[in-house]
Amino acid sequence: MAQQTEQRGSLSFENTEIAFRGKSNRDLDKAYWLFKIIGSNLLTKVGPPITNFALHIGLPITGLIRNTIFNHFCGGETIEGCVTAVNRLADQRVETILDYSVEGEDAEPVFDETCNEILRTIEYAQRNPHISFSVFKPTGLGRFALFEKVNAKIPLSKNEEQEYIRIKHRIDRICKACHNGNIRVLIDAEHSWIQDAIDDIARDMMRAYNRAAPVVYNTYQLYRTDKLASLQADYYLAETDGFFLGAKLVRGAYMEIERERAEARGYISPIQPNKEATDRDYNLAVRFCLDRINRIGMMAGTHNESSCRLLAEEIDNRQLSRNHPNIHFAQLLGMSDNLSFNLAEAGYQVAKYMPFGPVKAVMPYLFRRAQENTSVAGQTGRELSLITKEKKRRKLSK
Repeated sequence: MAQQTEQRGSLSFENTEIAFRGKSNRDLDKAYWLFKIIGSNLLTKVGPPITNFALHIGLPITGLIRNTIFNHFCGGETIEGCVTAVNRLADQRVETILDYSVEGEDAEPVFDETCNEILRTIEYAQRNPHISFSVFKPTGLGRFALFEKVNAKIPLSKNEEQEYIRIKHRIDRICKACHNGNIRVLIDAEHSWIQDAIDDIARDMMRAYNRAAPVVYNTYQLYRTDKLASLQADYYLAETDGFFLGAKLVRGAYMEIERERAEARGYISPIQPNKEATDRDYNLAVRFCLDRINRIGMMAGTHNESSCRLLAEEIDNRQLSRNHPNIHFAQLLGMSDNLSFNLAEAGYQVAKYMPFGPVKAVMPYLFRRAQENTSVAGQTGRELSLITKEKKRRKLSK
């Protein structure tokens, strides 16, 4: 067991001075109005098609997008353009996960370019100690429909077999580069009807590259009824086969889509019946990983205050180091700064997902995040209340 290190102080998620000390008054004002807009379900539903249409016909709205939602949730348009944001996080002891967030493409040249851009982020991370993780979305490296066919165990044509080999080769190149460069890599989760195929690839990558330490991390969406069992089964496989399990624990991002598809097609929804069941499995997964932390690399990817507090308290109660190499917290850039920066200030290891890419190409990602934000009960209201609290604190401190 790792030894307890000297702590920097007690943990409070209500400390807005720490949460927002990297933002100017103008930054706070912009964030306030941005979350006000995101909080409107009408805008998050109507906004994407209107914006896509405007971009398609060439209306000059790219600058507006760049100066509002893009600047808040993204680090820049290029790796080099993210340097300022990376350094700003590092000033507050927070690491960066560079996330090339181009989505919605479906062509082989684009998949190759995405792979190459991720490899460039890994190369850059080796020169920048503030970037400890890489990440990729499997459907950024191959066709969704092909993953779906493999997942359903439908025989592939010869061309499809070759195409699938290319997908696995792209993934292997990324995982191998991370292994050789001492950078950990997160494999993002997808919809349930392609996730089994991705899990199979993730296990192969862990078996190949997690022999000495957790390098490759698969993602477990605990809003699914079967994912706690999957986590446990993967751990026992790792223990038997002699590799480290890498596990990113999240609640999940596709609840409405999953339930609607299950109802439309007449099968039992894979989603938990309620939030309490999701919270229960998430917290059980946290404890399961901590019980086996010498064989598991764990990232708690969560904006849930209760789960963050639980993990922080468990680390201390078990007399683990707050900067244990196998334990990370993670949140998205531009969200839950009260969690990220207060955890980091107290000495825990925290990383922020930092999306980047050309404004137009990143728009599908930004729309998805905005819609997810409105679907999480209380998330937007919580952001607004914290910003308001900090604005009042600054006014009174003058």
